[in-house]
Amino acid sequence: MRDYQVKSIRALDRGIEVLAHLQKSRTASLHDLHLATGLPKATLTRILVTLEGHGLIWQRLADGAFMASHTFLPRSPQIHDEGFLVEVAAPVLERLCQQVNWPSVLAAPRLTHMEVIETNRPRSYFSHLALGPIGFRINMLRSATGRAYLAFCGEDERQAILHRLACSADSANARARQPSVMEKVLEETRQRGYGTRADDFGGHFEKTRRDVDDQRDSVAVPIWAGEEVIAVLNLTWVIKAATLAQILKTCMPHVTLASRQISMKLAA
Repeated sequence: MRDYQVKSIRALDRGIEVLAHLQKSRTASLHDLHLATGLPKATLTRILVTLEGHGLIWQRLADGAFMASHTFLPRSPQIHDEGFLVEVAAPVLERLCQQVNWPSVLAAPRLTHMEVIETNRPRSYFSHLALGPIGFRINMLRSATGRAYLAFCGEDERQAILHRLACSADSANARARQPSVMEKVLEETRQRGYGTRADDFGGHFEKTRRDVDDQRDSVAVPIWAGEEVIAVLNLTWVIKAATLAQILKTCMPHVTLASRQISMKLAA
C-alpha cells in the first residue's frame, strides 16, 4: 500500500480494536472490553451499538455477552448456533442413554458458568434423577463439565474466563484466584481427556458437598467444531451404584464416541 501522508481515523481504529478482541476472546462483557482496551464504557457502548447496527457483533440474550457475528468469523456459522447444535446432538444423546442407562447433559459456556442446553434425562432409565433443567447453571471451576470446557478451550478464552471469575466476589469462584492450583487441575484434565468433579463438589453451584450433597459423580468430555470447543457432554451417576473406575470401563467409551459423533456432524 502507498505511504499516504494522512492520519488514521481514531474512531475506526477503536472499533477495529474492539472487534478484534471479540473475535479472539469469543465472548466479552462491557466490563471485560473496558479492561482489555482501556476505553471508557461510554465510548465502548457507542462502538458496540455501531458494530451491532452493521451486523458485525451481536449480544447474547442469556447473559448479555457480546460476540462477533458468525458471518465475519473464519468458520461455519452453524457451529455457533446452539439450536443447530442441540438438533445435531439430540439423537446421539438418545442413543447414549440407551447404551449406558445413566443420564447426560449438553452444556454451553456463558460468561461465568456453563449452562444446560439439552439433556436426555427423560429418556434415561434413571429418569427420576433430577438433572438440568434447560438453563440450569453449572459451576465452571468445580464441576466436571466446567473443568472439561476450561481445559480444552483456547488459551485466550480460558484466560479471559479465569480472569473474569477471579474478579468475582462469588465464593463459588474462589479457585480462580489460585492460578497454580487451577492450572494443575486443568493439565490433569487434558492428560486424562475428560473432566471430573472437585472432591468437595456436590452439585450445588456455591455450596460444598458438606452442605449439599447430591450423592452423584460425573465425567465430561468436550464437543469440538473443528479445532474449537463449543460445548461439553457429561454423564452423571449415583455414587452408591457405581464407582468412577466402573463408569470409565463400562460407559466412558460410549460417552467419548457420542462426543465424536456430535463433533463430526457439526463439521459435516
